[in-house]
Amino acid sequence: MPLPIVFLHAFPYGPAMWEGQLGVLRDHPVLAPDLLGKESLEAAAAAVLLAMDDQGWDKAVWVGLSMGGYTAFRLWSLSAERCAGLVLADTRATPDTPEGRATRAEQAARIRREGLGFYPDLLLPSHLGSTTRARRPEVVERVRRLQLAADPEQTARSLESLANRPDSGPLLGQIHVPVLLLVGEEDTITPPTEARQMAHAIPDSRMLILPEAGHLSNLENPKAFNTALLGFLAELRR
Repeated sequence: MPLPIVFLHAFPYGPAMWEGQLGVLRDHPVLAPDLLGKESLEAAAAAVLLAMDDQGWDKAVWVGLSMGGYTAFRLWSLSAERCAGLVLADTRATPDTPEGRATRAEQAARIRREGLGFYPDLLLPSHLGSTTRARRPEVVERVRRLQLAADPEQTARSLESLANRPDSGPLLGQIHVPVLLLVGEEDTITPPTEARQMAHAIPDSRMLILPEAGHLSNLENPKAFNTALLGFLAELRR
Protein backbone atom coordinates (compact mmCIF):
# COMPACT_ATOMS: atom_id res chain seq x y z
CA MET A 1 0.00 0.00 0.00
CA PRO A 2 1.38 3.47 -0.84
CA LEU A 3 2.54 5.48 2.14
CA PRO A 4 0.07 7.99 3.61
CA ILE A 5 1.13 11.62 3.27
CA VAL A 6 0.30 14.59 5.49
CA PHE A 7 0.72 18.02 3.86
CA LEU A 8 1.47 20.84 6.30
CA HIS A 9 0.81 24.26 4.80
CA ALA A 10 2.66 27.55 5.05
CA PHE A 11 1.57 30.76 6.77
CA PRO A 12 -0.90 32.40 6.17
CA TYR A 13 -2.24 29.90 3.68
CA GLY A 14 -4.54 26.95 4.12
CA PRO A 15 -4.69 23.44 2.67
CA ALA A 16 -5.68 24.86 -0.74
CA MET A 17 -2.02 25.70 -1.39
CA TRP A 18 -1.41 21.96 -1.91
CA GLU A 19 -3.91 21.45 -4.75
CA GLY A 20 -1.10 21.06 -7.28
CA GLN A 21 0.41 18.24 -5.25
CA LEU A 22 -2.80 16.45 -4.31
CA GLY A 23 -3.63 16.13 -7.99
CA VAL A 24 -0.53 14.05 -8.75
CA LEU A 25 -0.73 11.80 -5.69
CA ARG A 26 -3.98 9.99 -6.40
CA ASP A 27 -2.47 6.63 -5.43
CA HIS A 28 -1.51 7.82 -1.94
CA PRO A 29 -3.82 8.35 1.03
CA VAL A 30 -3.43 12.04 1.87
CA LEU A 31 -4.36 14.54 4.56
CA ALA A 32 -4.01 18.31 4.34
CA PRO A 33 -5.19 19.67 7.70
CA ASP A 34 -5.85 23.34 8.38
CA LEU A 35 -3.21 24.56 10.85
CA LEU A 36 -3.98 28.27 10.88
CA GLY A 37 -4.96 29.84 14.19
CA LYS A 38 -3.67 27.18 16.58
CA GLU A 39 -2.48 28.63 19.88
CA SER A 40 0.95 27.04 19.39
CA LEU A 41 2.82 24.86 16.91
CA GLU A 42 2.66 22.07 19.49
CA ALA A 43 -1.13 22.35 19.39
CA ALA A 44 -1.03 22.21 15.60
CA ALA A 45 1.15 19.10 15.76
CA ALA A 46 -1.17 17.45 18.27
CA ALA A 47 -4.12 18.12 15.94
CA VAL A 48 -2.23 16.46 13.08
CA LEU A 49 -1.62 13.36 15.18
CA LEU A 50 -5.32 13.18 16.05
CA ALA A 51 -6.18 13.48 12.35
CA MET A 52 -3.82 10.58 11.63
CA ASP A 53 -5.53 8.60 14.39
CA ASP A 54 -8.90 9.28 12.77
CA GLN A 55 -7.56 7.79 9.53
CA GLY A 56 -6.10 4.78 11.34
CA TRP A 57 -2.56 5.69 10.22
CA ASP A 58 0.29 4.54 12.42
CA LYS A 59 2.82 6.35 10.21
CA ALA A 60 2.89 8.90 7.42
CA VAL A 61 5.28 10.98 5.37
CA TRP A 62 5.14 14.56 6.61
CA VAL A 63 5.53 17.26 3.96
CA GLY A 64 5.89 20.73 5.47
CA LEU A 65 6.57 24.07 3.81
CA SER A 66 7.64 27.08 5.89
CA MET A 67 5.27 27.05 8.90
CA GLY A 68 4.47 23.48 7.88
CA GLY A 69 8.13 22.64 8.35
CA TYR A 70 8.12 24.21 11.81
CA THR A 71 5.09 22.07 12.60
CA ALA A 72 6.87 18.97 11.30
CA PHE A 73 9.67 19.58 13.80
CA ARG A 74 7.09 19.76 16.60
CA LEU A 75 5.53 16.54 15.30
CA TRP A 76 8.93 14.87 15.45
CA SER A 77 9.41 16.10 18.99
CA LEU A 78 6.01 14.75 20.04
CA SER A 79 5.87 11.45 18.16
CA ALA A 80 8.92 10.64 16.02
CA GLU A 81 7.90 6.99 15.70
CA ARG A 82 4.96 8.01 13.51
CA CYS A 83 7.14 9.56 10.81
CA ALA A 84 7.89 7.41 7.74
CA GLY A 85 9.82 10.15 5.97
CA LEU A 86 10.09 13.91 6.00
CA VAL A 87 10.01 16.64 3.36
CA LEU A 88 11.13 20.05 4.59
CA ALA A 89 10.51 22.77 2.02
CA ASP A 90 11.48 26.43 2.31
CA THR A 91 11.79 26.29 6.08
CA ARG A 92 14.35 26.55 8.87
CA ALA A 93 15.09 24.97 12.25
CA THR A 94 16.10 28.16 14.03
CA PRO A 95 13.64 30.31 16.04
CA ASP A 96 12.72 33.90 15.31
CA THR A 97 15.18 36.62 16.18
CA PRO A 98 14.01 39.30 18.65
CA GLU A 99 13.48 41.58 15.66
CA GLY A 100 11.44 38.93 13.91
CA ARG A 101 9.25 38.40 16.97
CA ALA A 102 8.67 42.15 17.23
CA THR A 103 7.68 42.32 13.56
CA ARG A 104 5.18 39.49 13.98
CA ALA A 105 3.67 41.21 17.03
CA GLU A 106 3.27 44.44 15.07
CA GLN A 107 1.64 42.61 12.17
CA ALA A 108 -0.76 40.74 14.46
CA ALA A 109 -1.83 43.98 16.12
CA ARG A 110 -2.38 45.69 12.77
CA ILE A 111 -4.41 42.75 11.42
CA ARG A 112 -6.65 42.91 14.47
CA ARG A 113 -7.16 46.64 13.89
CA GLU A 114 -7.50 46.73 10.12
CA GLY A 115 -8.15 43.23 8.78
CA LEU A 116 -6.11 41.60 6.02
CA GLY A 117 -6.54 44.10 3.20
CA PHE A 118 -3.01 45.47 3.55
CA TYR A 119 -1.30 42.13 4.05
CA PRO A 120 -0.74 40.83 0.48
CA ASP A 121 1.22 43.92 -0.51
CA LEU A 122 3.40 43.35 2.55
CA LEU A 123 3.96 39.62 1.97
CA LEU A 124 4.11 39.13 -1.79
CA PRO A 125 7.58 40.64 -2.38
CA SER A 126 9.17 38.15 0.02
CA HIS A 127 6.89 35.14 -0.45
CA LEU A 128 7.32 34.98 -4.22
CA GLY A 129 10.55 34.90 -6.16
CA SER A 130 11.56 37.56 -8.66
CA THR A 131 10.84 35.28 -11.62
CA THR A 132 7.28 34.61 -10.47
CA ARG A 133 6.61 38.28 -9.78
CA ALA A 134 7.95 39.27 -13.20
CA ARG A 135 6.56 36.47 -15.38
CA ARG A 136 3.67 34.67 -13.65
CA PRO A 137 0.87 37.12 -12.87
CA GLU A 138 -1.59 34.26 -12.48
CA VAL A 139 0.49 32.79 -9.63
CA VAL A 140 0.81 36.21 -7.99
CA GLU A 141 -2.96 36.66 -8.14
CA ARG A 142 -3.63 33.16 -6.82
CA VAL A 143 -1.32 33.71 -3.85
CA ARG A 144 -2.96 37.07 -3.16
CA ARG A 145 -6.37 35.39 -3.09
CA LEU A 146 -5.12 32.66 -0.78
CA GLN A 147 -3.77 35.27 1.63
CA LEU A 148 -7.01 37.26 1.65
CA ALA A 149 -9.06 34.08 2.18
CA ALA A 150 -7.53 33.58 5.63
CA ASP A 151 -9.43 34.46 8.79
CA PRO A 152 -7.91 37.63 10.33
CA GLU A 153 -7.99 36.45 13.95
CA GLN A 154 -6.57 33.04 13.05
CA THR A 155 -3.84 34.78 11.08
CA ALA A 156 -2.96 36.98 14.06
CA ARG A 157 -2.88 33.98 16.40
CA SER A 158 -0.60 32.08 14.03
CA LEU A 159 1.78 35.04 13.96
CA GLU A 160 2.02 34.77 17.73
CA SER A 161 2.56 30.99 17.54
CA LEU A 162 5.34 31.45 15.00
CA ALA A 163 7.02 34.11 17.12
CA ASN A 164 7.04 31.77 20.14
CA ARG A 165 8.28 28.64 18.41
CA PRO A 166 11.27 26.90 19.97
CA ASP A 167 14.67 26.23 18.47
CA SER A 168 14.43 22.95 16.54
CA GLY A 169 18.13 22.86 15.73
CA PRO A 170 18.90 20.28 18.45
CA LEU A 171 16.45 17.86 16.80
CA LEU A 172 18.22 17.73 13.44
CA GLY A 173 20.90 15.23 14.39
CA GLN A 174 18.25 12.97 15.94
CA ILE A 175 16.13 12.61 12.80
CA HIS A 176 16.61 8.99 11.73
CA VAL A 177 14.24 8.77 8.76
CA PRO A 178 15.03 9.81 5.17
CA VAL A 179 14.62 13.55 4.67
CA LEU A 180 14.23 15.56 1.48
CA LEU A 181 15.04 19.27 1.71
CA LEU A 182 13.58 21.47 -1.03
CA VAL A 183 14.20 25.19 -1.43
CA GLY A 184 13.48 27.75 -4.10
CA GLU A 185 16.65 29.25 -5.55
CA GLU A 186 15.09 32.71 -5.14
CA ASP A 187 13.81 32.17 -1.59
CA THR A 188 14.91 35.18 0.46
CA ILE A 189 13.08 34.22 3.68
CA THR A 190 14.63 30.76 4.13
CA PRO A 191 17.36 30.78 1.47
CA PRO A 192 19.33 27.79 0.17
CA THR A 193 22.06 28.45 2.74
CA GLU A 194 19.53 27.57 5.49
CA ALA A 195 18.56 24.33 3.74
CA ARG A 196 22.23 23.45 3.25
CA GLN A 197 22.91 23.86 6.97
CA MET A 198 20.02 21.54 7.80
CA ALA A 199 21.20 19.01 5.22
CA HIS A 200 24.62 18.90 6.87
CA ALA A 201 23.02 18.30 10.28
CA ILE A 202 20.43 15.64 9.32
CA PRO A 203 22.06 12.20 8.86
CA ASP A 204 19.95 10.74 6.02
CA SER A 205 19.12 13.79 3.95
CA ARG A 206 19.26 15.00 0.41
CA MET A 207 18.73 18.57 -0.83
CA LEU A 208 17.43 20.04 -4.06
CA ILE A 209 17.32 23.69 -5.11
CA LEU A 210 14.27 24.39 -7.28
CA PRO A 211 14.91 26.88 -10.09
CA GLU A 212 12.88 30.04 -10.68
CA ALA A 213 11.05 29.71 -7.38
CA GLY A 214 10.95 31.71 -4.16
CA HIS A 215 9.52 30.87 -0.74
CA LEU A 216 6.40 29.15 -2.12
CA SER A 217 8.26 26.69 -4.30
CA ASN A 218 5.37 24.22 -4.64
CA LEU A 219 3.21 26.97 -6.21
CA GLU A 220 5.94 28.68 -8.21
CA ASN A 221 7.57 25.61 -9.76
CA PRO A 222 5.09 22.77 -9.19
CA LYS A 223 6.65 20.58 -11.89
CA ALA A 224 10.06 20.55 -10.18
CA PHE A 225 8.50 20.24 -6.72
CA ASN A 226 6.26 17.33 -7.72
CA THR A 227 9.03 15.52 -9.57
CA ALA A 228 11.26 15.73 -6.50
CA LEU A 229 8.45 14.64 -4.19
CA LEU A 230 7.44 11.67 -6.33
CA GLY A 231 11.05 10.55 -6.63
CA PHE A 232 11.47 10.71 -2.86
CA LEU A 233 8.28 8.73 -2.26
CA ALA A 234 9.44 6.08 -4.73
CA GLU A 235 12.74 5.87 -2.84
CA LEU A 236 10.89 5.35 0.45
CA ARG A 237 8.95 2.43 -1.00
CA ARG A 238 12.09 0.52 -2.03
